[in-house]
Amino acid sequence: MAADTVHSIDHPALERPKVSDRDPLHEGYLRIGEEVPPASSLDLKTLDVVDPEVWRQNKMWDRFDRLRKEDPVHYTPDSFVGPYWSVTTYEDIMAVDTDHKRFSSSWEHGGITLGEPLEDFEMPMFIAMDEPRHSEQRKTVQPAVAPNMLKEYEPLIRSRTQGLLDSLPVGKPFDWVDTVSIELTTMMLATLFDFPFENRRQLTRWSDVVTNMNNPDICPGGEEQWKREMLECLTTFMQIYQERQAIPQKNDLISLLAHGEKTKNMTPMELLGNVILLIVGGNDTTRNTMTASVWALNKYPEQFEKLKGDLSLIPNMVSETIRWQTPLAFMRRTALEDVQLRDKLIKKGEQVAMWYISGNRDEKFWDKPNDYIIDRADARRHLSFGFGIHRCVGNRLGELQLQILWQELMERFDHIEVLDEPSYTAGAFVHGYTWMPVILHPKK
Repeated sequence: MAADTVHSIDHPALERPKVSDRDPLHEGYLRIGEEVPPASSLDLKTLDVVDPEVWRQNKMWDRFDRLRKEDPVHYTPDSFVGPYWSVTTYEDIMAVDTDHKRFSSSWEHGGITLGEPLEDFEMPMFIAMDEPRHSEQRKTVQPAVAPNMLKEYEPLIRSRTQGLLDSLPVGKPFDWVDTVSIELTTMMLATLFDFPFENRRQLTRWSDVVTNMNNPDICPGGEEQWKREMLECLTTFMQIYQERQAIPQKNDLISLLAHGEKTKNMTPMELLGNVILLIVGGNDTTRNTMTASVWALNKYPEQFEKLKGDLSLIPNMVSETIRWQTPLAFMRRTALEDVQLRDKLIKKGEQVAMWYISGNRDEKFWDKPNDYIIDRADARRHLSFGFGIHRCVGNRLGELQLQILWQELMERFDHIEVLDEPSYTAGAFVHGYTWMPVILHPKK
């Protein structure tokens, strides 16, 4: 049984990050801290699940429950991101995700996130391309995360994880998100790019900015600041890209792009698009699953006891965490023609959100979908990495980082105690955490 409340203790060294007030992004959206009405009280016809405050309060679950039961292919006529369709069941998401002939992810049709891209600031990237360009560019970066490279990375990931865990304060509260999740994933990201290691937190910054243009706590200058920081990212990586073109190819992601037959002549915005894709894909997803695993094992203490009794469950526990958390809540597609899905007609040009976070909790597919069960038999069938041609290219590397983290944690600590409910990201795309205070208890 999940514990609904967490034991809160006074920890003055760790205050919850303040969230500044802001105007709601759209008529009818909630103000910061406003009570989230239950899904049952909403008009199904206009139900809109992208209000950032609903996500910041982690109150979106009943909305997806209702959509799956009452209107699994649902049209929202008006929202901050424009009109859109929500596909919420496992089966329907699979149908859309594997049908790339009729559902496009191309940036030319709007890309992989809801809403229209900024004019004059479109960022082509291979996940937001259709065939054949998608596979050509994807194949170029694939060697960086191929099985032989994972074998090479494993000792490096392990030694860094050991070094970080050995430096943590035992018996004193600290923020797990910043100290462990962000630090470990950013170190790995810097290695994948062969990015200057001492500047690695720039990668974290760009990752946070790209998905938070409308969040004043991250991007107070709004669109203007967002563009400026994205151009800084582009300038930095354009220089690295040109430097790598001038030397023999290595196995880092930028070298592969700089020498790849289909990627060596990328436009600046195409380079930026692919860099941003690799930063968000390699950073946000893994770091939020690292936090989710600690949070879930606190909410489900009997699962932690199960893990202690059998460490061979770690790989399956990682898959279950990725299902239970769903670090990217949705991916968008655009209909290339009129498509009948169930009893609905999705018209050519309309945007469709495949809500992975809902499909991963679909009661028709999963047994007890809201529970966290580390030995769940079909945990690997989660939707979080996508399916079909766009399946996440770095999924094995993300799993490896998480497995090593838990192998090393279990060697050192008896228990990682979460002291307070975590703070969640505001926004419907990256489903993550901004803060979670913990105390480490050593092995007796």
